[in-house]
Amino acid sequence: MSKVSVIGAGQVGATAALYLAQMDIDEVVMVDVVEGVPQGKALDMMEAAPVLGFNAKVTGSNDYAAIEGSDVIIHTAGIPRKPGMDRMDLLKTNVGIARNVASEIMKHCPSAKIIVVANPLDIICMAVLRATGLPSNQVIGQAGVLDGARFRYFIAEKLGVTPGDVTAMVLGGHGDQMVPLKRFASVGGIPLDNLMDNGTIEQLVARTRTGGGEIVKYLKTGSAFYAPAASSVQMAESILKDKKRIIAASAYLNGEYGYDSIFLGVPVVLGKEGIEKIIEIDLTSEEKTALDKSVDAVKDGVTQLDTI
Repeated sequence: MSKVSVIGAGQVGATAALYLAQMDIDEVVMVDVVEGVPQGKALDMMEAAPVLGFNAKVTGSNDYAAIEGSDVIIHTAGIPRKPGMDRMDLLKTNVGIARNVASEIMKHCPSAKIIVVANPLDIICMAVLRATGLPSNQVIGQAGVLDGARFRYFIAEKLGVTPGDVTAMVLGGHGDQMVPLKRFASVGGIPLDNLMDNGTIEQLVARTRTGGGEIVKYLKTGSAFYAPAASSVQMAESILKDKKRIIAASAYLNGEYGYDSIFLGVPVVLGKEGIEKIIEIDLTSEEKTALDKSVDAVKDGVTQLDTI
C-alpha cells in the first residue's frame, strides 16, 4: 500500500493530488488549514474517478493526523508569489508555515520522504531540515525537474519537435541565478549546439531563468501550478517505485561541488531512501562561476532565515 500526503490544497497541491490519483497511488491525502477546501476538492476528484479510470482513494482533511503512515509528503503550503514580488519576499510567511508542517510530520510520519515545493525553495528546504532534524536524504527540494522541464519545452518549441525528445539539466538555486547547462542539453541524442546557434540558446537560457516570473505576469494573482505539480509527482513516483532516476533536485550538500551546509539544485539519484546519491559532474570555469553566483543568492536567503 502506497500513501502520499499533500500539504496544501491550493492550485499546486490539488493538481499534484489529481496526478497522483491518476498514477493509482493507493491513498492520497490533502491537508489544508481552510475548512472544507481539501474535503471538497477530494470529493470532486473521486467523482472524476469513474471517468478517468483511477482506483486511488483521495481524501481531504484539516487534521494533520490524516497524514499518518505516509511514504512521501509533498509540501506545497504557502502564499504564492505575486507580480513584482521577489522570491525572498515570501520568506517570513512561508518559513512559519514550513516549521509548523515539519512539526506535524515528526508527530505523525517521521520516516516519510519530504518533497518541498513551497518558495523560496532552497531556503524552505533548510527550514524543514532544521525543524525536523531528519537525515538530509529525506528532505528534497523540487526545483531542478521543473526548471529543466521549462528549458526542455522552450527548446522543443523553438525547434518544432516533441518535448519528450529533449533532455536538459539545470543546476543551482531555484531563482533567477539558476544555471541551465547548455552543453548537457540534447534533442534525440543530438547535442543542442548542433541544432541552433549560441545566441538562440542564450535566449532560451534567459527565458528559463525567469520562467516562473513569466507565468506570474500572465496570471497576475497566482503562480505556476501544472508543471510544478507534475514535477513533484515525478519525484514522488521515483521514490515510491524505487526507480532511482537521475534528476536535478535541491539537495543538502556536504562538500559536494565545493559547497557545504547549503541546499542547492544538483543531479541526484532518487529512490526509496530519498536522495541516495549526489552526482558530481565536472563543470567548466564559466559554469562554476555561474553556480557560485547562484550559491551566493541562496546564502543570502539562509542569512535571512537565521533572523526569523
